[in-house]
Amino acid sequence: MTVLVTGATGTVGREVVRALLERGAAVRALSREPATAGLDRSVEVVRGDLTDPASVDRALAGVDAVHLITFDGPRRGGGGAPLQDPDAVLRPIREHGVGRVTVLQNGYPGPLEEALPDSGVAHTMLLPVEFMANYAEWAEPIKEAGGVEEPYADRRSAPVHPADIGDVAALALTEDGHAGRTYTLTGPDVLTLRDKLDAIGAALGRELRLTPLSEDEGVARWRAQGMDDEAIGFMRWVYGDPPEVGYTVTDTVPRVTGRPARSFAQWAVENVGLFR
Repeated sequence: MTVLVTGATGTVGREVVRALLERGAAVRALSREPATAGLDRSVEVVRGDLTDPASVDRALAGVDAVHLITFDGPRRGGGGAPLQDPDAVLRPIREHGVGRVTVLQNGYPGPLEEALPDSGVAHTMLLPVEFMANYAEWAEPIKEAGGVEEPYADRRSAPVHPADIGDVAALALTEDGHAGRTYTLTGPDVLTLRDKLDAIGAALGRELRLTPLSEDEGVARWRAQGMDDEAIGFMRWVYGDPPEVGYTVTDTVPRVTGRPARSFAQWAVENVGLFR
């Protein structure tokens, strides 16, 4: 079977590609810059993006399944701008008779997620509560200052390893029985910032410092990073008054994949070079 992967050069997208190849699927990747995609040589990389309906239509020829992201590229301050014309993506998926679709939700629901229930597209929603890879942003302060400064320093979460997202996506894209489900994805543990910093410190072999910031200091930093009011409001909510789902471990990864979810400590060891 052939699977089209959008967002294939991102942290999660690369893991979706890796897991699909391990399962013997042929992978086609949609990329704005095919020459710099850096994917496995067996992957067919085609030029296009989700805001160009003609490129999406061309990329879907002969495709059996699609992995979708819900945003059209990076925006200032981080994250992605939500797709504003979901039908331009969902219509050609219907027309090409694609049988399986996974959708990676990025933060809070946008137009694509809102359009899906009435779209006629059979899909599986992937809902990571937090990405372990987010903590790559600690690399510079750890290297330069031996620690990090964070608002809401007592917050907890159960972040998921990107490889586990890739494994679940690949199974949903290549097996029956996943359509219509929402998979809330977590790691195996609820962790504080101190716990995560200690895991990185253990991988480095040294202690790291955590300095709490006030809420106002956190807002000022986010604004300096270019976040708009909507993004800052989301950050204040998810950090200051997080929903229970954000700090509740689910059994999704072991139930779907048949093996334990990867730990944050494992992620820290695998990515220790970022912090050294």
